[in-house]
Amino acid sequence: MIKLLEKLPSEECPKLIHRVVDEVCGRSGPSRSDYSDRWSLTEWLELMNSFSSLIRFAVGRGCSDQEMQTLLSDLDTTHTEAVLQCVRSRFEEIRQALVDRTNGISSTQLRDFNWQLKLALSSDKLSALNTPLLNLSLDLKENGIQRSVNIEMNKEELQTLISALEAANKVVLQLK
Repeated sequence: MIKLLEKLPSEECPKLIHRVVDEVCGRSGPSRSDYSDRWSLTEWLELMNSFSSLIRFAVGRGCSDQEMQTLLSDLDTTHTEAVLQCVRSRFEEIRQALVDRTNGISSTQLRDFNWQLKLALSSDKLSALNTPLLNLSLDLKENGIQRSVNIEMNKEELQTLISALEAANKVVLQLK
């Protein structure tokens, strides 16, 4: 799924990668709304999960540049170099965040949620005037810091989220 990164022009790639690293380190990550024109919700979630996992794995194992290039072999060279440069420059910060998480210092808790339904208005097509959108606000507490995450979804993205939550619920019920 890392290959999805190539939908982003190489000059915009470092900004996204640094935001993913921010999220791995416990800060606010990239906003899907900034990239909704490039990736569907499913693609976005797959890309973010793949990237977070790759970064955690590479830093956790102390991968060399050559090992990182092997892990990123599906990407073209400009995107691979952007990822390598970001991980290299923030390696110690990522490693410390992973150590803190392992020691139980970091925890994320959902504190509250709120949802709103609104209609998106379009000036260019009358057929798109009644497009329902859901605004989901999640209040999270992570490392003792409270932050709010806002997600805007259309009907298809909402259905994907509901399906994923139902699947997660089944797994949780099986573990009980």
